[in-house]
Amino acid sequence: MSRAFGYRTFGGPEVQFYFDRPDPRPGDGEIFIQVRAAGVARLDHMLRSGLVRALNGHLPFPQVMGMEAAGDVLAVGAGVTGIAVGDAVFGFALSGAGTYAETTVLPAANSARKPESLPYEWAATIPVSGTTALDGLDRLDLPAGSTLLINGVGGSTGQVTAQLARARGLRVIGTGSDSKRAAAESLGVAFASYTAADVSGQVRQLAPSGVDGLIDLVGGDSLRSLAALVTDARQLLSAADATVSELGGEYLPRRLDRASLETVAALMVDGTGDPQITRTFGFDQSAEALAAVETGHSAGKLVLTVAV
Repeated sequence: MSRAFGYRTFGGPEVQFYFDRPDPRPGDGEIFIQVRAAGVARLDHMLRSGLVRALNGHLPFPQVMGMEAAGDVLAVGAGVTGIAVGDAVFGFALSGAGTYAETTVLPAANSARKPESLPYEWAATIPVSGTTALDGLDRLDLPAGSTLLINGVGGSTGQVTAQLARARGLRVIGTGSDSKRAAAESLGVAFASYTAADVSGQVRQLAPSGVDGLIDLVGGDSLRSLAALVTDARQLLSAADATVSELGGEYLPRRLDRASLETVAALMVDGTGDPQITRTFGFDQSAEALAAVETGHSAGKLVLTVAV
């Protein structure tokens, strides 16, 4: 048996609770891990709220919170290659086992061995935030010297995207609330504030001829107010709003594979990227950590550490 944090039905924070569950068994192509750290993502509370039932509507309750984890391999299922018992790993919990838990299972194809010098807490931020940043930049494939607009630069994904974009020689403009200005500007981002009026006008002042690419991490009216700033709508991507196609853009296709995980890990090891972890929480503070993300006001990345 092991302890987990999840929800008994779809809803708000009132449906969350801790519970004991039998340790999940790794199926074919899966690895069973002792969780050392779990990333806290916006997607977590969206899944709990039932907003993306295509991902978890088929799973029985109670469901375990979380999609990204780092830990140590305790057992492997049939057909697993490149990962062995005793390895330190990180990856996506795509089968529904969750990551706010003492133990879980991850698909081996969506997991990677953790570099020895990379802290578990950093590795646990890569599956959602890190690979979203990589996928967006690779998809746009802008040449050095181009201007990239990141809508929602203050969150964890936005800050990693900004760092990797700057390393590729891109000029970065980012939008966010005033509370996130200092963090964004410390990364070399030209900042446009949600708090001030006319965000689109602020960006236009920074880029009078428009921007070469836009990665949207917010969606909705915020996305629509900025879409016209892209000189070519085909260079408009959203990781938050599938209706971006109505604007001529594309909903960001995700790879979620081992190679992408390894690429981001290497960029963190060599100093190109930093997950900008602003706070770590103990496992018994899972509700507090999730609430901090759900308000939308947390800057950078939040991580749970699970005692072993």
